[in-house]
Amino acid sequence: MRVIYRLLAGVVAAVAVVAAVVAFSVTDLGKGAPTAAGPAPAGPPSTLPVQGTGAAPSSGAPSTSQAPLAGTSASAAAPASGSAADPGVSTAPGASASPGVAATAGTSASPGVTTEPAGAGSTPVATPQPGKSALADAEADPRVPALPANRRLANYPGHGAPAKGRVKDNRSGISFTRFVKQWKLTKSSPFATRRVLPAVKGVGHRGLLATCPVPIAVQDELKDTAFLAARWTLNYHPDGSKITWTASQRFKAGKREGWLLGYRVTYKAGGKKHVATAAVALVDVPAAKPAMVFITIPDAQKKRWADINTLISSIRPL
Repeated sequence: MRVIYRLLAGVVAAVAVVAAVVAFSVTDLGKGAPTAAGPAPAGPPSTLPVQGTGAAPSSGAPSTSQAPLAGTSASAAAPASGSAADPGVSTAPGASASPGVAATAGTSASPGVTTEPAGAGSTPVATPQPGKSALADAEADPRVPALPANRRLANYPGHGAPAKGRVKDNRSGISFTRFVKQWKLTKSSPFATRRVLPAVKGVGHRGLLATCPVPIAVQDELKDTAFLAARWTLNYHPDGSKITWTASQRFKAGKREGWLLGYRVTYKAGGKKHVATAAVALVDVPAAKPAMVFITIPDAQKKRWADINTLISSIRPL
């Protein structure tokens, strides 16, 4: 019986030892784990701000915010409305902007260009206003009155200058009588042919006979082209010259049609009033422009006015 009690005591002691060891192990393991109601242990705070908020996470809470991954939506990656995407660039939602460009929603801007919203229409461009035509400009010139009704060229008194042979103007496509003695050949430019009378002291002008293809814009009517040509000849009269018409008529140069204008040019030289008698004859030659014959003779050389009649009657196409 004594033996049985000893065995039971030994078993109880062994069980007690094992229970003590188990209890100690469980207690030791539970020391590092917080209870449900206990505070969380302090740890190093996260240094990464939450994307888009600008605020640091609360102490001890790990950051779960990540930078946008490639392929994410534009709304996730784009800065918040009103933020600056790049220095010096102001953008609006949906706008594609370049540095230094102010863009509006829905537009794509280029450097140095201010664009408008889609659908607003293009920037208005001033429509060029057409200028006056050459004819309208000439008609508004106070130096040149309107042409009269058909009026024939006067027969000037006296005899035409001695003549010998003909002058051929290949550029203009005409020929005319060659005056000799007083009419002297001179440098042609800008004309095709040019002859002059001797200079007269104190008159400021001398006789001039010149030909060339008409040097102004050709009009629909030969008469209008002659009108512009006569106005152009004021470049070869003294400053302040004005025209008074004496003739406006059709004429024939051989079988070619022509238009003749006769006129007086009044001007002042040396404080005195002077008058030059002039004529412009246009001939409708096959060339691109009509041929022009221009002659002007001042009052100081009025004995040569008859040369105007001789010249005009001698014009022929080549």
